[in-house]
Amino acid sequence: MSDERAKFRAMQEGTAEDWNIISGHFKSFSTGLPDRIMAHLKLLDGDYGGFPIDRLEHSLQTATRAHRDGRDEEYVVCALLHDIGDTLGSFNHPDIAAAILKPFVSEENLWMVEKHGVFQGYYFFHHLGMDRHLRDQFDGHPLYQYCAEFCAKYDATAFDPDYKSEPLEFFEPMLRRVFARPRRSIYKAVQDNPVQEAS
Repeated sequence: MSDERAKFRAMQEGTAEDWNIISGHFKSFSTGLPDRIMAHLKLLDGDYGGFPIDRLEHSLQTATRAHRDGRDEEYVVCALLHDIGDTLGSFNHPDIAAAILKPFVSEENLWMVEKHGVFQGYYFFHHLGMDRHLRDQFDGHPLYQYCAEFCAKYDATAFDPDYKSEPLEFFEPMLRRVFARPRRSIYKAVQDNPVQEAS
């Protein structure tokens, strides 16, 4: 990627040539997204937050349990990333994970990741003086059971210090395939269209 940069000082001044330069950089930068996600997952290593295992191991256990249960790659990657927002979204970590996954996954898996915090609360909110039935606000939603099952089978059970999970590297090829091409994004056209050569 060249070091060429746009010349405008305000977006209102931008030209097609400027945005062609920016688009070229965007395409190059976006291909590095899986690397940045892997690096961010590694930040969870050693971060226990009082739990029996650290946050990376919890993510690996959740993904490993889903994989060993025969779930498809997209689901497994969602399981791996469901808590990636813990470091920057201490008060809304599911929203962070959902925002990262949104362009790349199905509506079902996106809803599951986005709502898992409320559904997971069924197992512990009452110990904190909160309403453990908060998830029931979604009772009747077509994906209620889908999310409840994710929490019950994979997320809530993934705090076992004796469980032998797969290493992070095991999931890397899956992650790269899921993040290879966005399904929906307002910037999808930039990714799909070739960069115009400057005349």
